[in-house]
Parts: sequence; structure tokens; C-alpha cells
Amino acid sequence: MTQDKSAKAIRGWGAAGIIFFMLCMWGTVLLIAGIFSIAWLVPVGAILFILTLMTCSGFLVINPNQAAVAQLFGEYVGSVKEDGFWWMNPFYMKRRISLRIRNFESGHLKVNDHDGNPIEIAAVVVWKIVDCAEALFNVDDYENFVRVQSESALRNMATSYPYDAHQDGVLSLRGSTAEVAEKLKGEIQERLSKAGVEVIEARVSHLAYAPEIASAMLRRQQANAIIAARQRIVEGAVGMVEMALDKLEEGGKVKLDDERKASMVSNLLVVLTSDRDAQPIVNTGSLYQ
Repeated sequence: MTQDKSAKAIRGWGAAGIIFFMLCMWGTVLLIAGIFSIAWLVPVGAILFILTLMTCSGFLVINPNQAAVAQLFGEYVGSVKEDGFWWMNPFYMKRRISLRIRNFESGHLKVNDHDGNPIEIAAVVVWKIVDCAEALFNVDDYENFVRVQSESALRNMATSYPYDAHQDGVLSLRGSTAEVAEKLKGEIQERLSKAGVEVIEARVSHLAYAPEIASAMLRRQQANAIIAARQRIVEGAVGMVEMALDKLEEGGKVKLDDERKASMVSNLLVVLTSDRDAQPIVNTGSLYQ
């Protein structure tokens, strides 16, 4: 596996000064050659022109968050990651590569969750290149590699969790977003490490049941919500009834036997747990009529 290393390069302005000095020397040589023999002027001038072109081809400008990867006759020489004006061996083949942070959103993938329910899921992956040599030489096309491997990791992660957790303490795709994002990031990073890519963030951007079961699952979610709401209502109603009985008997002004307590509890529970407003009935007789 090819590993990243630094290439030998010098600052461009220093190299430009050296080249200018050499041109001055060659100009002096041309002048002397022209004085003694005009026949030397053309070949020496052609050689000077070719050498100048070859030397100037070694200059390159590297922008911020950009790198240049150098090869000499197919052999990897090294990389230059510091921005600025540089000069390298003119025989080096130089390829620029971006080190900027990038992101992409996968398509809507149709997979089965841990419970076997078909779902649609998509993710956003934020990544950048940290090893230029691995990105260029270890994989054929690093951008396509990132896209394919990210979608593969997303599919694998989606099958590890249910869409919804029906028990306490169970992680789910919809209810445990932080844990799922961390798991997804680890899955993608493990696959992309061989391509010199660092995953900065990965999170689910779209999550839904597949259209063929969406209506059935919606009714199931509504039923679960109604059951949970009824449980809270019953718990609150029982507490209010207990408080009412304690308040009535606290001062000793009202004493109820077990039958009347049961009747009062029944009436209060009906009033408190009903989904409609209760219609009051005023008792104009005695307590036992």
C-alpha cells in the first residue's frame, strides 16, 4: 500500500532567481560566442531556449487546501501540501488533488430493518482526503469509491437496528439518532481508511417506511400513541381520585362507606378518562337515593 510522504521542492521565487542568474550567464556566453563565431549563435541559442522551457515547467502554484502529487517515470516521489509558489524537478509528473472538505447525499435506498420491515433511508456524509498517495494509487476513483462504500455501509447499518423501538432500552433508527449517526460514521470510516479518506460526519437525512407498508405502520404508530396517552390519563385520574377521597375524609366532615366510595371512584374515573365532556346530574334527594 502506497503511503504519503513529502516531496523535495524549493520555493519558486528562489528558483526563479537562480534561473535568472543562469540566463544571464548563458546570455554572456551567447554574446561571446557571437563575437568570435556567428555559427555558434544559433545552436547555443536553441539549447538555451529548450533548457529554459524545461526549467520553467517545474514551477507550480498550490492553492490553500490543495496538494500536488509528484511521480518520476511512474514512481511515486512524494506530495507537497503547503500552499504557495514552488519549483520541482521538471521531469516530475505533477497531479493536483483537493484537500477541501466535501459532502454528498446518498440516494434513497430501500432496505429491510432489523425487524424485516422495508424502509427507505438516505444519509449525508462529510469527508476529506488526508492521504494523497492512498487516494490516488490505492483505489481507481476515490470519489466513486467514497460514494459506493458509503451506501454499502448505510445498508449494513440499517439492517442492524429496527425502525422503531417497541421496548425500553432498545436502540432504533428513529429514536436513537445520535447513536445511529456514530455507528454509521464508524462503518464508513472503516471502509474508507484504505483510500486515505477521513469521515468528519455522517448522519441519516431521510428515513421512512416503504410505500407498500407506510399506511399500515402509520396506523400502528397512531395506536401506540393512543395507548400511551390513555395510560397517562388513567395514571393521572387515579391520582386525582385518591387525592379527592383523602381531602374529603381529612377533616372528618364527610364519611363514606365502601359502597359509596366505589360509586364515587367510578363516577370520577368516568369523568376524568372520558374523551368527551361529562354531563352533570344534580342529586336533589338524599345521599342514598
